[in-house]
Amino acid sequence: MKLLLDENLSFRLVAQLASAFPGSAHVDSVGLHAQADSAIWNFARDNGFAIVSKDDDFRQLSFLHGAPPKVIWLSVGNAATDTILRILNDKRPAIEAFESDPVESLLILELPEPAA
Repeated sequence: MKLLLDENLSFRLVAQLASAFPGSAHVDSVGLHAQADSAIWNFARDNGFAIVSKDDDFRQLSFLHGAPPKVIWLSVGNAATDTILRILNDKRPAIEAFESDPVESLLILELPEPAA
């Protein structure tokens, strides 16, 4: 699955996720810096990306329009980039299952529960 990382996520994640999610990009690297959510949505749809964002607007667009594109919404607050990287890598099987699901348009990933 190719991921399109929203501008609220670090561009550095693209290189760190390259082996797990080849072909992924950051909105800045595809000329979508500071563009409207609709422009990002249309680009992702037209180019086979899933949008990854912490922005609730993409979650709402997913409810409104469905897929494509699929949306991976990170409900992680102000989590650090290394935490987001760990979540995306740890949830790779769930992301791959989400990609192949013909019905689902939204995957919500949350911070892991702290160990007891």
